[in-house]
Amino acid sequence: MDHPIAGLLLAAGAGTRMGEPKALVTFGGESLLDRGLRLLREGGCRPVVVVTGAADVQPLGAVVVHNPDWRTGMGSSLRTGLAALPPESRAVVVGLVDQPLVGAEAVRRLARAWEDGAEVAVATYGGRRRNPVLLAREHWPAVAELAEGDVGARAFLQAHPELVTEVPADGTGSPDDVDTPEDLARIETEHG
Repeated sequence: MDHPIAGLLLAAGAGTRMGEPKALVTFGGESLLDRGLRLLREGGCRPVVVVTGAADVQPLGAVVVHNPDWRTGMGSSLRTGLAALPPESRAVVVGLVDQPLVGAEAVRRLARAWEDGAEVAVATYGGRRRNPVLLAREHWPAVAELAEGDVGARAFLQAHPELVTEVPADGTGSPDDVDTPEDLARIETEHG
């Protein structure tokens, strides 16, 4: 199998505090949606599935799945995305559209951890668990069952600490969230 690891980009939210859906926000001349897709592709994920909701977007080269329940939060988007992944995918790296500074090397490190036997791998920055997260296929049903409201995979990770491999991603980028125009202005100043 050429590409056993798929990418899943959660991009369904309305971006209420941002003033527009985050998928449409531009940073460095590129939409956050396109940056997230590029991150997962450059990290080696194939295919990349994008879960949309508030914004009707059709990015090139991605499988787009609309989450009709996007207003309920990230949990429904994660469930929608996991259900849309192709049967040949053995693992998935989940990324969030509002973290434009995450680097492709973080995704590659998660993939190497999976190749070395990790079933669930979480990128850490300064010792703190953040995104992206890799999930082996055998855990998708349990992850989906626990994904509710604005909680994605976190409930599963907390319920099964014995499965989690922490993968240091220091020096590969930053997991900073872009939730407000002020957040965007800050990262443009710091990293633009």
